[in-house]
Amino acid sequence: MSHPQASAPRLLSLPPQLHGLASLASLLERIEQGKVRPGASQYRLLVERIREQLDQLPMDPALSALLDAFPAAAEVYENLRYDRAGLCRTALDRSVASERLARDALRRAARSVGGRG
Repeated sequence: MSHPQASAPRLLSLPPQLHGLASLASLLERIEQGKVRPGASQYRLLVERIREQLDQLPMDPALSALLDAFPAAAEVYENLRYDRAGLCRTALDRSVASERLARDALRRAARSVGGRG
């Protein structure tokens, strides 16, 4: 399977320890864009492999650049660290909107449960 031309220069400028993650991130990006359609188990396996790579890597400028280049992988990163960092890689306006939606949903759920008693 070939990678998009746009990812080749990015891969060459990354340190060698990020090459595997960059390949996985590129594939995840293609899936998210609808260019590749894996089965559910294949998708889960890909995300698990990305998670394993991210768990081994410290955040540094090279990893940050990789995540900037591959938003789907950045979302995996953010989800893995949500308990400690919230929506740390999401644009502030999107992050605030997400937090408000979550808070509103929790209020509605609490009212719904409270109304049953």
